[in-house]
Amino acid sequence: MGAGPSQRQLRVGELIRRALSDVLQRGDVHDPELARVSITVGEVRVTADLMHATAYVLPLGGINATEVLAALRRNKAELRHLVTKGITLKFAPDLKFEIDDTFDKMDETRRLFSDAQVRRDLDE
Repeated sequence: MGAGPSQRQLRVGELIRRALSDVLQRGDVHDPELARVSITVGEVRVTADLMHATAYVLPLGGINATEVLAALRRNKAELRHLVTKGITLKFAPDLKFEIDDTFDKMDETRRLFSDAQVRRDLDE
């Protein structure tokens, strides 16, 4: 198993996450599809060379996630410009967007732990 992300990657990822959240919250992107929805940016993972960043996003309630993802991808150049304007980096990383399925995984884990057979095994 490889090592996890470096402190630098984590720090840059969090900077980008905050900046992207601010840009989306203010509605700075000139796309009506993005302006009418609240988007949560759960995490941003940055490659070791800091040249690529993957933002894990989810629209409020998970509604129209596919359409929102398409709108983010369509506007990635503008988002990249707006995000890197607010932070100081040597290079502006290429942005990639993915749906954040963390909450779905948490629900599935809770469901598994509430299963009678699993609870019996854990109690032993």
